[in-house]
Amino acid sequence: MKRRRFLQLAGSAVGLGVGALAYGGFVERQWLEFTTQPLPPGRGAAAPVACVAHLTDLHLKGIDREHETLAAEVARRAPDIVVITGDAVDYRKDLPILEDFLALLPYRILKFAVLGNWEHWGRVDLKGLEAIYERGNGTLLVNRSVELHTRSGVLRITGLDDLVGGHPDTAIIAQATPGADLHLVLAHCPAQRDLLPSGDAVVDLVLSGHTHGGQVKLLGWAPRLPRGSGRYLEGWYRGGGAPLYVSRGVGTSFLPIRFGARPEVVFFQGSGVRD
Repeated sequence: MKRRRFLQLAGSAVGLGVGALAYGGFVERQWLEFTTQPLPPGRGAAAPVACVAHLTDLHLKGIDREHETLAAEVARRAPDIVVITGDAVDYRKDLPILEDFLALLPYRILKFAVLGNWEHWGRVDLKGLEAIYERGNGTLLVNRSVELHTRSGVLRITGLDDLVGGHPDTAIIAQATPGADLHLVLAHCPAQRDLLPSGDAVVDLVLSGHTHGGQVKLLGWAPRLPRGSGRYLEGWYRGGGAPLYVSRGVGTSFLPIRFGARPEVVFFQGSGVRD
C-alpha cells in the first residue's frame, strides 16, 4: 500500500508539473495584458502628449498571434508615440522579424527605441537595427536625447545604452537644457534608475523592462532576476528617486515559459484623455 500510495503521489506530481509547463508555455506566455497607467503631468498645464505606449522585451523569433493582437490594440488606442525599451531581438538573424513587426504598427506613430543587453550580447548589427527603426518611422536612441514640440508643450525623451551589455552615459541627463515640460528616460535595466544624476535635471518618468516580471513566479516570488534588475521587479516605484515603471514585457528568454508573470503592454495616459 505504501508503494502504491507513493506511485500515486508521484504520478500526481508529474501530472501537475506537466500541466504547469503546458500552461506556462502555451497559455500564459501568449496571454497579453494591456494595462493603463497615469502619465505624469510634467511642468506644463497639460502633458505634451496624451498617450505613450510602452513595449519592451519583445525577444522576437517570429510573428505570432499575440504580436498581431498587440499591433491591433496599438492601432485602436492610437498613442502619440511608442517606446521600445530594449531586447527587441536577440540575434542579428532576427532583424528581418523586427522589420515585419514594425510594419504591423501604424507607420504614422512615432517610435523611439533603446538597446537591451541581448542586442549587445547577440552582436546585433546596430547600424542595421537603426535603419530598420528608421524605416518604421522610429529612432534608436543610444545615449542621446530628442525633443518633440507639440501644441501642449515640449517632450524630451532620453535613451540610455544598456546597463549590463553597453555603456550608459547619464551625463547627457545632467547636461540637458531646461525647458521641457515632460522628460522621459528610457533605460532597459531598471537598476539604472539608482545611477541617474540628481539635482536640477528633472526626470519625470523612467521606463524599463528587463525583468520580465520574474517570468516564472511562485506565489508572487521570483526565484531569479537577471543582473541589472537591482531591487526592482515590476510596476511602479516612486520613492527614493525618479518615478519608475518596470513593465513585464512581451517575450521570454532562455525558456519559452511564463508563469505568474503575464506579458504586458502599458499605455501611459494623461488625465482626462481617452482610454
